[in-house]
Amino acid sequence: MRIAALILLTLSVVSRIDTRVGTDASSSPSSSIFGSAGEVFGNTLPCVTEPHGHTFWTPQTRQTQKKGVSPYYYADSLFLGFRASHWLVGGATQDYGSFSLLPSDCPLPMDHAGEEATPSGYGITLGGRRFEMTGRSHSAIFRLEDCEYLRISVINDVGEGTLSVQGRTVSASNPVRRIYQGKGQPAGFSGHFYLQADTDFEVVETVQGESVLLRFPEKGTHLVKAACSFRSVDGARSNLASEIPGWDFDAVKETLTGIWDNRLSRVEATGANKEMLTHFYGSLWRASLLPRQVNDVGESADYDDFSLWDTYRALHPLLTILDPQEVGEMIQALLRKYDRGGWLPIFPCWGSYTSAMIGDHAISMICDAYLKGIRNFDVRKAWRAMRHNAFDSPGEESEAYKDGRGRRALVSYLKYGYVPLEDSVPYAYHREEQVSRTLEYAYDDWCLSRVALRRFRLLDWFRLKKRAGNWRNVFDPATRYPQGRHADGTFLQENNYLEKTAFITEGTPCHYSWYVPQDVEGLIDFIGREEFTARLDSMFSERRYWHGNEPCHQVPWLYNYVGQPEKTQAAVHGILRSEYRNAAGGLSGNDDAGAMSAWYVFGCLGFYPVCPGSGEYALGAPAFDAITLRLENGKTFRIVAENLSEENKYVRRVRLDGRVIWDAATRRGRPFLTHKAIRRGGNLVFEMCAAI
Repeated sequence: MRIAALILLTLSVVSRIDTRVGTDASSSPSSSIFGSAGEVFGNTLPCVTEPHGHTFWTPQTRQTQKKGVSPYYYADSLFLGFRASHWLVGGATQDYGSFSLLPSDCPLPMDHAGEEATPSGYGITLGGRRFEMTGRSHSAIFRLEDCEYLRISVINDVGEGTLSVQGRTVSASNPVRRIYQGKGQPAGFSGHFYLQADTDFEVVETVQGESVLLRFPEKGTHLVKAACSFRSVDGARSNLASEIPGWDFDAVKETLTGIWDNRLSRVEATGANKEMLTHFYGSLWRASLLPRQVNDVGESADYDDFSLWDTYRALHPLLTILDPQEVGEMIQALLRKYDRGGWLPIFPCWGSYTSAMIGDHAISMICDAYLKGIRNFDVRKAWRAMRHNAFDSPGEESEAYKDGRGRRALVSYLKYGYVPLEDSVPYAYHREEQVSRTLEYAYDDWCLSRVALRRFRLLDWFRLKKRAGNWRNVFDPATRYPQGRHADGTFLQENNYLEKTAFITEGTPCHYSWYVPQDVEGLIDFIGREEFTARLDSMFSERRYWHGNEPCHQVPWLYNYVGQPEKTQAAVHGILRSEYRNAAGGLSGNDDAGAMSAWYVFGCLGFYPVCPGSGEYALGAPAFDAITLRLENGKTFRIVAENLSEENKYVRRVRLDGRVIWDAATRRGRPFLTHKAIRRGGNLVFEMCAAI
């Protein structure tokens, strides 16, 4: 009976998820203050695919692979068909190896009145004609009403595509080129495409290297199916035969619905706030798209498109709870890149080293997984790869370094204990940003120090632990804010803590003044407890908090470290309601491969990983009456919020398996939860109240 009820719950949830959330400009409070240009869009896709699917099958309103241009924008006026996309969902990078099919001989006026977008299917009615799509990981099937023409395009902005028509099939290839480091160079592989129609057609127009226009002998409802591969056209053909061997559209949709049922049912949430419940499962869906699998059907799982600067914070820690086996497979993929290129990648996308962002957060991701007991990867090789990145440089004028391999500015960082302003970090997409680099390297070094200690590499542990304190080298003692520092040791003499500056990544010194996750207590001592708390208060009272980008995401949870978790509870309660909405403009910034959505999931669960690698989560308050996490080890972890309501947003007491771990009245205990406690299974009960 319980299983049947769970199936009904997840089926209804899948059908209620609107995958268009994040496809329009945000109207959230913080985006209007700090967001600019593409930063105010979620850059998501209303796509059809499996969890961590190979190809994102999406409607499109833009037909280009140019950097920063998403395939679909809700506000656009034209429907340009369907795309087989490899867009880094939620990011601002590029699509690659992509193809499109338009069920017309020209673009069609967009009409959202007849549009439906869920994880298991997409459909739109335009001019009385219904066009529908569902699919699997590599493949999709389309049901096209009143269709006479079908245009197949290779989306390649320099005309390098190839197309071939034979019988009822179309084959195509699209060479991939790099951006960031190695910009414009061949990536060494192509996207390949294979399409099959249910009836004959004729070719009425060919644009060499770009498109073919097909015409069916009779106007009517036609079925078309297609698949992609990064190996070959034969690989795409084989993927299609494996995933969609027949022509039953509804059966494919039912299969995909079942796949998402299984994924989403790992978290069972119940509560009166149906709007938040729907957004919660939509967030869980968006947090299940990347990294993508790049292997063909039947091959061992391989992954790419790791937006690690964004995803190490919440998305990968979330996966360590919900699918640790999958996390180990992702680490295996990173280690294969190390085998091929000699360096652990910083931000690996489209099969290439990129150095697109700062930090060295593959180290954070791997260390967090290792310290949580995940072992389905080569631990010795992982240690070698991480240590190599932390201690060695390929030489900053070497071809390997220019290609994106190795930490940026590591030589300066090791020499000075920080990256000075004189080092402009020329061989990076994000140049300069010296202070942010220093802060993030110090955190990564701390993560690696914990693994070094666990593996009895005591000399490395000592050196890395010392380097973890390098955050102090870029905080000006006079202001106690991060500040640019010269090689001679002097700080800039500028009042810039609320301004976007070249030495800070995507934010202000004020935003980065909280980035010491590995030593929050040390930061409190440095600033002073009262001043630390006052500055935290000002982040919200003075509207300095920017939820639309990742550097601020840990800020609301820091009140726990000064013994005021009720302020965390109030802040998170407000963010969940003001920065997220179930609408096309419902995300406050780029979703960044699921990072923004993973934050929402944790916020609703009632805890958050302020410092991945610590094995600890800061407590907030659950958004729902009851949440059950179904763990991979067969155990369940149940979260209950007693007396929860919109007014009762504060936590009076928290009990773990009957034992009080935090009491707001007496201030006894710690408002934190360990990963080990979750893995053991059990019950976490929050007693809610209207005031503390």
